[in-house]
Amino acid sequence: MAQTLGSLIDKLAINNLREYHLRKMDKGKNKKFSSQEIKDKLNILRKQKRGLIQEIEGFIVSAIKGNVLLRDEKLKLYNPVETIGRIPSVENLGKAISYLAKKNAELWYLEDEARRSNVPLSYIGKTKKKIDLANQQRNDFIDKIDALFEKMIKKYKR
Repeated sequence: MAQTLGSLIDKLAINNLREYHLRKMDKGKNKKFSSQEIKDKLNILRKQKRGLIQEIEGFIVSAIKGNVLLRDEKLKLYNPVETIGRIPSVENLGKAISYLAKKNAELWYLEDEARRSNVPLSYIGKTKKKIDLANQQRNDFIDKIDALFEKMIKKYKR
């Protein structure tokens, strides 16, 4: 899959969630990693985020010049057709980005729920169904960001 503005923003949102959870983990009592390991992971994340931010800015400049693919719709074939496109109507790029960030936070929570060991398998199965729908919506928001950005670029190229 080619990189698009939506996919780059998605990666940045996920890295922001990782950073949030690592910082929260560092302050908590039940640490999976030592403070030094967390610090090392945060340094890696900061480097990745700087790279992603530069890549996003470079992508926007390349898009203005007409040198990049603006859209690369995902073809997820495992979800029922009726779940595709079930996102709020959004005609503003900033709002679409905000919805994508929220959807990634929801997915993080659901994935944590699915990893719980103190719940029945039926709960895990129901949670997995919620993950599938949320992930479809995440992909729909990525596509929406790409569509809105393409519309914006075409508007300003006139």
